[in-house]
Formats: sequence, C-alpha cells, structure tokens
Amino acid sequence: MDALRASYGDSDSDSDSGSESFTQKSQVTSSNPSQNPARSSTPLPPPPLALLEPSSSLIDALRTELPNRVRSFPHVEGNYALHVYIPVFIPPSSRKELIQFCKKVNALVPGLHMVDHDLAFNTLLLDENKFEQLALGKEFHISLGRTVPIRVHQRDSVLTMLRQKLHTQKRYWIDFNKWEVFVNDDHTRTFLSMEVTAGGVAEITKQIEAVNEVYKLHNLPEFYKDPRPHISVAWVLGDMSEVMKRVLEEETKRRTSLGGTRHKPLFACKFGGVLCRIGNRVHEICRVREV
Repeated sequence: MDALRASYGDSDSDSDSGSESFTQKSQVTSSNPSQNPARSSTPLPPPPLALLEPSSSLIDALRTELPNRVRSFPHVEGNYALHVYIPVFIPPSSRKELIQFCKKVNALVPGLHMVDHDLAFNTLLLDENKFEQLALGKEFHISLGRTVPIRVHQRDSVLTMLRQKLHTQKRYWIDFNKWEVFVNDDHTRTFLSMEVTAGGVAEITKQIEAVNEVYKLHNLPEFYKDPRPHISVAWVLGDMSEVMKRVLEEETKRRTSLGGTRHKPLFACKFGGVLCRIGNRVHEICRVREV
C-alpha cells in the first residue's frame, strides 16, 4: 500500500512545521515532469480498486499489530491542533522507584504503552536503563487547556493573548503526590498518571483560568470545570480504570504503611514556563529563569 501511494502521490501533509523553541529539519522532495520525459509522456494508469480498498483480513491484521489511535477531532485542511501546557521532566533521583511501580502495573495490565508513542512497556521493561531513558526521561506535560483545532488566522492572536495573560508568572514548586487513573471522553483509552494535589495546584489553576479566557475569546471549548493537574505516563486501549485503580490502592496502602509517606510526593519539580504547540510548531509563551 505504501508503494502504491508513493507511485500515485499521497495527499496527506503536515499542516505546520518548524519550531520557535527548538529546530526541526525536514526535507521536501518534488518531481519535475520536464526533467523526466518518460513520466510526462506516459502517465500512470488508474490503480486497481482492489488495491485501494484492502481486504478486511488485511485491516484486521494491521489492527492486531498496531495500537488504535483515535483522533479526538477530525482533520480538516487549514486547521491546526492547539495545545497549551507546562513541560515537566522527572528528576533522575525519582525514576528508580517509579520503574518498580510501572513493573507492577504492567504485570496486571498488559498492553501498556508510552504516552505519545506506540512503544510497549513489555519490551521497554526488559532493559531498565532503556525504560528509564525512553519512558521516564522524556518531556511530559501538564495540560492548561483542551487540545482543540484552530484556524490559521487565529494563530497569531491566540499566541499574543496567551503571552499577555501569562507573562508575569513566577517560579514555584510542583508536587506530584499520587498515582491516578484517567479515561478519555470516549472511553477508548485509559491513562496511568501522576496527579498534583498539593504544592502547585493553586498556581496551575490560575494559569488554566487565564488560558480559558483566551479560549473563550476565540470561541474554543474551555477546560474541565474541576481541573486535576497531572502528567500521564502510560496508556492502554479501552476502559481499564477498575483494574488500574485496584493496583493504585495497593500502592497507596504500601506507601502509607512505610510510615508517613502518604504526604511525600512521588517527585517534585520547579515550574519553568509555559509552551504552546500549534500543529508541529512549539511556541514559548513564558519562561521563568533561575535568579
């Protein structure tokens, strides 16, 4: 199928590319019929319909090998996915304990995958160093608004207003206090997450309110009424919340039995700024530097 699409052309393309906060390199190739007389004089015949419509057996085979990724909203030409968030990095000193817990969850909930990737925990956990680097050493995010589509003419005003609303941010500590389970709106995926329940909640809530004001001015859906700041570490297909919650309850009891660890965060990090992804481009909204 890929070879067929390569021959006849693929209509899919990225709506946006590049970055303000980091550099991305891409190559775009094009063909010039004038430089290839054979192609210009002998156009390709229409592809067989049977090839354009793969059999159900082929579709079923692909589904068994690849996780189902359901788009939360349909792709429309000229639309860009907007996501406003706080970048988070788990400190190396906290990763070893988190790895052990991930092993427990993976043993009881097969099919766990890295957030933002299709890499399976089963494979990664065979090498703890690899798991620490790929699964826990990546950038996570605390969402300050829903991921929604915007039109191209809205980009500049959204960015300008976000920077105006959030330019006075100060540094504060974010404590990730407990493991939690979240399920997406259509119950197609369940997420293993770490929630912020104490330090940082007040500050993040104010930031969410600021982002909501910008969303409202652009007729975009606001965030959840009772936001629960968190980062998601892993996901699994379907609604597996009941099974995951039982695992989390056992972990909470274990940490409490160790004596006073109920109030000890899983890890803590400093707030460093807010980023906004529009399409494939990441924009810096605000940055708080060390004094």
